[in-house]
Amino acid sequence: MTNTLTEHTVTVGGRKIFVAEAGSGPAVVLLHGGGPGASGVTNYSRNIDALAQRYRVLVPDMPGYGRSSKGIDKSDPFGCLADAMRGLLDELSISTAHLIGNSYGGAAALRLALDTPGRVGKLVLMGPGGIGTTRGLPTAGLNSLLGYYTGTGPSREKLAAFIRNYLVYEGDSVPDELIDLRYAASIDPEVVADPPLSRPSGPFALRTLWRMDLTRDSRLAALQTPTLILWGRDDKVNRPSGGPMLQNIMPNAELVMTSRTGHWMQWERADLFNQFVGEFLSDSTVFRP
Repeated sequence: MTNTLTEHTVTVGGRKIFVAEAGSGPAVVLLHGGGPGASGVTNYSRNIDALAQRYRVLVPDMPGYGRSSKGIDKSDPFGCLADAMRGLLDELSISTAHLIGNSYGGAAALRLALDTPGRVGKLVLMGPGGIGTTRGLPTAGLNSLLGYYTGTGPSREKLAAFIRNYLVYEGDSVPDELIDLRYAASIDPEVVADPPLSRPSGPFALRTLWRMDLTRDSRLAALQTPTLILWGRDDKVNRPSGGPMLQNIMPNAELVMTSRTGHWMQWERADLFNQFVGEFLSDSTVFRP
């Protein structure tokens, strides 16, 4: 990276949110996915510098991950994450920001926009969670993710299998160093005791599942936020069919699907991702009626 990252911790509702920053200009918030050991900077290591050439890039660890406080509301996880990220913007005195979210972070970004559309300039959603999740059985990739802390418990082998078999199109492209870094984060005792992403259970599990399917939210069809949907055609975690589904519901959305791309487009197709996102955020004419 050529831009210097600054790091600090912000208190939001009594919880600590770690955030890294680079660049200056309009605020862009990068929200990471929910896989074991995920964090903001590791998930967006190939994108921060490119975006920081024109924007103030904020890269938080969402609650439950990295250096932020652990524990989220399992009955409404997307709402809990959206509230935390909105609170972060409040504490930083940012009235409006562009949101970029991958997977779990994409669902959080979309929920934030649904709850408070005036706080979001533009949305970029990469294989977001919460899209058609009640309309079929979980994918093999999602089952692998949700099973990481169950059964025999977390292990480096399980994490490597999840990342190399399901996150990316070419598993050999992921270096051992990244696996090691994420594995170390995934076995934090606080995380093991209360994993941030797990299968809904208990008497209200069905209600939680329906709440987490954002395509069943009636507000989605009225959301005017300019949105770029990016989806890898070979995504094994969140079904690529979610891309056209979301585009058909949202009034101001464009969809780009790329071949030979899995769930982690921002990492494995970084140059293409940076180009698409840079053009989308800078184009003042997109989606204007």
